Amino acid sequence: MSLKILFTATSTATGGRNGHSEASDGSVKVDLSVPKEMGGPGKPNTTTPEHLFATGYAACFSGALDLVAKQKKLDLVDATVTCSVSIGSQSEGGYGLAAKMHVKTQGISETDAEQLVQEAHRICPYSNATRNNMQVELEIEAV
Repeated sequence: MSLKILFTATSTATGGRNGHSEASDGSVKVDLSVPKEMGGPGKPNTTTPEHLFATGYAACFSGALDLVAKQKKLDLVDATVTCSVSIGSQSEGGYGLAAKMHVKTQGISETDAEQLVQEAHRICPYSNATRNNMQVELEIEAV
């Protein structure tokens, strides 16, 4: 597969899951801490790689959803995308991730919402990166 690069983001981490990560342009600066549920200190005002991944995936998927809606001339005012990312141990060893994407739309049919979400999942860069690498569940709420 050939990729025509449009943009590159760079970030540096020190100290692993109990350290610090920062984007090279200073746009993101976060302190990290392993959550208590995983046996870590769960320090206040810190985040996890899973939070960062969920934030990026939700934003990227929302953008893909908006693009597909515009192409189909559907209005997605007030649509929300919530991404939950879970980490756990794999039966074959090591650790893995799973994601749940909850998409809430307003003012369009359930059928249109389903089609938009499936198409967004097909074109979203995060979905393409995770496809066949981790479980991604799509949940649609059309109101």
